[in-house]
Amino acid sequence: MTYRDLPGEVARLLELLGAPPRLAAHLRLVHDVAWDLTGWLAGAHPEVVFDRAAVLFGAATHDVGKVVFPEELSVPGVRHEAAGRELLSARGVPERLARFAGTHGSWGAAGVGVEDLLVSVADKVWKAKRVEDLELLLTGRIAVASGVAMWEAFLSLDDCLQELAAGADERLAFQNGFPV
Repeated sequence: MTYRDLPGEVARLLELLGAPPRLAAHLRLVHDVAWDLTGWLAGAHPEVVFDRAAVLFGAATHDVGKVVFPEELSVPGVRHEAAGRELLSARGVPERLARFAGTHGSWGAAGVGVEDLLVSVADKVWKAKRVEDLELLLTGRIAVASGVAMWEAFLSLDDCLQELAAGADERLAFQNGFPV
């Protein structure tokens, strides 16, 4: 399978930071899933207003803080979230884009928008992980914006996520082909 390349500015940033190859592979995969997820949302629910370019940048950079905390490539941790946000901000990335490094793991926080939820969902479903409370938050945003019942929005999102999750084994194999 072929995955979309990371945006050029992100690839250059990762190279400059000396990002481990596995981190770059992971970011590429989440970006690829976000591309498909945002394409689906724009087509299936055009009433949902969101910044697709911001979501794609967020997906491509959400774990950049793992450059500072590389152990979090192998074990769970959250220190990379604040570190990633700070790292991006220090390199001149606007806060509206740097924020995804911090919000991708805290989707229940105040001020989290549709874009943040999309990055978080992409970061889960790339490996076929489904998180009910996260998906319900996104479902609610879709239902309200589209004027459809919650169950209808959920079924629509669920169909998309099942299709995306179906490629998880190939994506995991791709990522695992790169050294930490």
